[in-house]
Amino acid sequence: MSLGQHLVELRKRLYLAAAGLLIGAIAGWFLSDFVWDQLREPIYAIINAQHRNAQINYPDITSAFDLKLKISLYVGLIVSSPVWLYQVFAFLVPGLTRTEKKYTFGFLLTAIPLFLAGCAAGWIVLPHVVELMTGFAPTEDSAFINAQGYFDFVLKLVVAIGIAFVLPVFIVLLNFAGVISAASIIKSWRIAILVIVLFTAIATPAADVVSMFLLAIPMVMLYFAAYGIAWLHDRRTAKKVLAFEKDLGLGAS
Repeated sequence: MSLGQHLVELRKRLYLAAAGLLIGAIAGWFLSDFVWDQLREPIYAIINAQHRNAQINYPDITSAFDLKLKISLYVGLIVSSPVWLYQVFAFLVPGLTRTEKKYTFGFLLTAIPLFLAGCAAGWIVLPHVVELMTGFAPTEDSAFINAQGYFDFVLKLVVAIGIAFVLPVFIVLLNFAGVISAASIIKSWRIAILVIVLFTAIATPAADVVSMFLLAIPMVMLYFAAYGIAWLHDRRTAKKVLAFEKDLGLGAS
């Protein structure tokens, strides 16, 4: 394809992705009330847990509309993800080699479920985080929480943990690309576990350690699973190199 044909193809893919996102956002508009009801449940739980008044606050006239629009866009982004992801790869895949295609699809098939699992884990520990953070206020005070700020906090927490679950996939990709070896991965296992524990302690500052271990244990398991895959890959690569060297030796003789 010429440069002009590539640009036409890119424009076509962008239009289709935008159409999918628009349709998803329209669906998100109708789902936004349900989503917001689920998101603010931890706030209402404060009333029973801390025996204090807790309310969602809309400080500006347009705050409620802005929040509904933001929720609609994020829901639309998630709902339409199969459409725009397909458009991205439909544009990129023809230019990839067979090996690159295999790595790309392997990454997608692994990263997406892990990201969703991480988001689900973040959702599970969210009530503990909200309870602890609001618990620093004196018991005689009320908790009036800004709606936009609360939504942004939930989004960052859930997405951050989702991304953390995908990091082992990047480790495997770096190994397959020859950047790091399995030996270097396992050599740093103590540092990796320390970083994981620190991350989960920060992400889930709950009074008990249950929430922290709910995140730390699967992340540690994913780290060692990444090492296992890298070790198998390095072992297979070493065998291929050895066989190639033997063939060269036989040819030379």
